[in-house]
Amino acid sequence: MAIDTPAPVTPPTDLPVGPVRLSARDRLVLFVLCAAQFMVALDFSVLNVALPELGDGLGMSRTALQWAVTAFALPSGGFLLLFGRAGDLFGRRRLFLAGLTLFGAASVLAALAWDPASFLTGRALQGLGAAAIVPTGMSLLTTTFPEGPARDRALGISGTLLSLGFTTGMIAGGALTDAFGWRSTMALLAVFALIVLPLAPGLLPESRTPERPRLDVPGAVTVTAGLLSLIYALSTAAAQGFGRADVLTALVAGLALLTAFTVIESRTAVPLVSLPMLRRRTVAWGNLGGLVTFSMMSAVVFALTLYLQEVLRLSAFETGLVFGVQGVLSAVAGVFAPRVIGRFGARRTLAGSLAGQGLLTASLLPLSADGRSVWLAVTAVSLASMCHLGAIISYGLTVTSGVSDGEQGLATGLVTSTQQVSLTLGVPLLGVLATTSGDLLTGVHTVTGLSAAIVLAASTLIALGLRPVRA
Repeated sequence: MAIDTPAPVTPPTDLPVGPVRLSARDRLVLFVLCAAQFMVALDFSVLNVALPELGDGLGMSRTALQWAVTAFALPSGGFLLLFGRAGDLFGRRRLFLAGLTLFGAASVLAALAWDPASFLTGRALQGLGAAAIVPTGMSLLTTTFPEGPARDRALGISGTLLSLGFTTGMIAGGALTDAFGWRSTMALLAVFALIVLPLAPGLLPESRTPERPRLDVPGAVTVTAGLLSLIYALSTAAAQGFGRADVLTALVAGLALLTAFTVIESRTAVPLVSLPMLRRRTVAWGNLGGLVTFSMMSAVVFALTLYLQEVLRLSAFETGLVFGVQGVLSAVAGVFAPRVIGRFGARRTLAGSLAGQGLLTASLLPLSADGRSVWLAVTAVSLASMCHLGAIISYGLTVTSGVSDGEQGLATGLVTSTQQVSLTLGVPLLGVLATTSGDLLTGVHTVTGLSAAIVLAASTLIALGLRPVRA
């Protein structure tokens, strides 16, 4: 990995690599880690189509329904960095298992909820469990599989299932809700936890840093509170607008706390986030790529969901089929992405994938109220998602390659924090334009146009920022 040192070198991931075979035990380890990541990705979307029935069943107003999503997003995005570092210090497997246990129990609570308060409590605890599962799972994956073809393949499979989990959730949520009611969506998550939890202790190795430094409590408090405030402000603004006093207060508080966090990290002996690591070109630009690809794709998918159902008048099931095609092609991209990375390098693949995502998003601009536009929507969003999947895998490799095992939790914590926070930011920042526009079709055009412009600009900047530096 190229970093800013007196004698920088080209990263190993830029070298051609051949296919790699995983042992039976490696496959089982990969299955456990990927199943847990798939479960968390499923949770982001499985409840979406069930929200109207959920509201009727628990007596939640339409305005209050946003908290069914926000209650999960707040802790899952806010506590990622803290739990990623805690896994480094106290044991990644231990925290991974604790997160799985909490997630499974919280899913049962949400499935059995008797009122809005008990349901939202279950959702918040699910988010807390996910905040422990995601960074420790990624750290266990990158420390189990050595840098090179084995890690490329493992991250390729993990990234594919992450994307597929989100799409599967949209389809499975509708089918389960129609057949068994909204509670079955939460029961499905509990079943996943029950499958993974018994297998994990005997398969996953314990790993932690050899030293036992103190946890950076001031840094943990400020970054967690800052992220929580920022996510709350943007999530609430998506439904209520930016003019509310609590939204503005939370936004200012979030930015102030994150600023205080950077000051604390520059002065503490054992920081939660290593600022020298953030100054590495690959870490900074790689995370920018992750932030852009996740946030812009989530905004486009949100806008297209509204377009397909409210402009083209497709049913929820038909809309799910559109995104089902997207999921299948994303899975195909996940198979070939490691080979592309092996040939061209993670950095070039990241910039190229973002460029492809941006151009294909721009191709959605001719969408109209004509029913034949559905074919343009299916084709463009599916191909854009293939590029999106390539960007997901290559940005993770760009950030984590060349990082020592002792700092993998920090690196993967940054990767997964970027992922989870950007999934939460995309809809409030751009998707809200589709709902606040006087004409929905005009709003969809605005979202796709801005998304394409942002992704293409990021692609250019990342290509320039990650140019190889020769000694």
